[in-house]
Amino acid sequence: MSEILELKNISKYYGKTKVLENINLKIENNEFFTILGSSGSGKSTIIRMIGGFVKPSAGEIIFEDKIINEQPIFERPFNTVFQDYALFPNMNVFNNVGFGLKIKNIDQSTIKKKVDEVLTVVGLENLSNRMPQELSGGQQQRVALARAIICEPKVILLDEPLGALDAELRKQMQLFLKEIQKKIKISFIFITHDQEEAIFLSDRIAVLNNHKFEQIGSPKDLYYFPKTTYMAKFFGECNLIECKILEQDKEKIVVESDFGKFSIFKNTNLTIGDSFSFGVRPEEIQIVNGKNTNSLELIIRDIEFKGSTSNINAKSSLSDKILKIQNISSNVSQSFKEGDPIQVELNTSGGTIF
Repeated sequence: MSEILELKNISKYYGKTKVLENINLKIENNEFFTILGSSGSGKSTIIRMIGGFVKPSAGEIIFEDKIINEQPIFERPFNTVFQDYALFPNMNVFNNVGFGLKIKNIDQSTIKKKVDEVLTVVGLENLSNRMPQELSGGQQQRVALARAIICEPKVILLDEPLGALDAELRKQMQLFLKEIQKKIKISFIFITHDQEEAIFLSDRIAVLNNHKFEQIGSPKDLYYFPKTTYMAKFFGECNLIECKILEQDKEKIVVESDFGKFSIFKNTNLTIGDSFSFGVRPEEIQIVNGKNTNSLELIIRDIEFKGSTSNINAKSSLSDKILKIQNISSNVSQSFKEGDPIQVELNTSGGTIF
């Protein structure tokens, strides 16, 4: 894929308040790109700068090799879909969708043809005469998306567009957005605070933290290869175990931790006596029968029933720190209760040394 949009050394301040600091980002043509971060992290500010609603305090916004910092909103080949949809309440679906073409003085026959085509794409071809207040939240969202698509922008900006929907409808719209983006082959830049949503929808994700991008990559790269402890904890769940190296050879290191002694089968530049954090995902921990050379003895603090699977939170007799174990068959977890001792083994090859 070729690069279509770049943010280069972008910073944004409101007075003395820092919102973004020296961020860099490249968006590829036809990709579904998500900016993920907690509330107030500056996600929407990025979208608003790309769309031209807000100017950066420093840096360049580059579209197809041209700096567009000073380009007016209406001249930028981008359209934005907001969380509140921003539909015209006095216009029916057809006129809402065709409004962008109308203000460009496109003839009525062309408008009708294009609106009919786009409404078919979003599955609303039979609702063209409905008023916005007669539509469900999901249908209103589709109208907003149709209005964004019809002028054939190069990029569609989506600022938490699913935030107002209930859980079931949100999942339906996630699938719809993913299908639509593949069908129309336009770059989507999507804003969300929901990790699961980002993982499901995205080709790549940029995680925003402390005014900067913490890490950018595919969902699998971010999940399996986090570069910082923040990424390990924020992007999915992760147990961070404080370790100190006791022994070392070519194949492994033996460490002491708050949960006991175990071996990590990884190459490292660390040496005996060094301390570090070891990140291991909850699903990389298994309950085993009996002790072995690399098992840990823990005590069950509580069991979280999730339906077909359960999570177990366990602690060591050495400390009050908790180790989370996920995706255990509920048939297996039923044989345990709070306070029971268990033996667990870490898949250390799937963990990360920080």
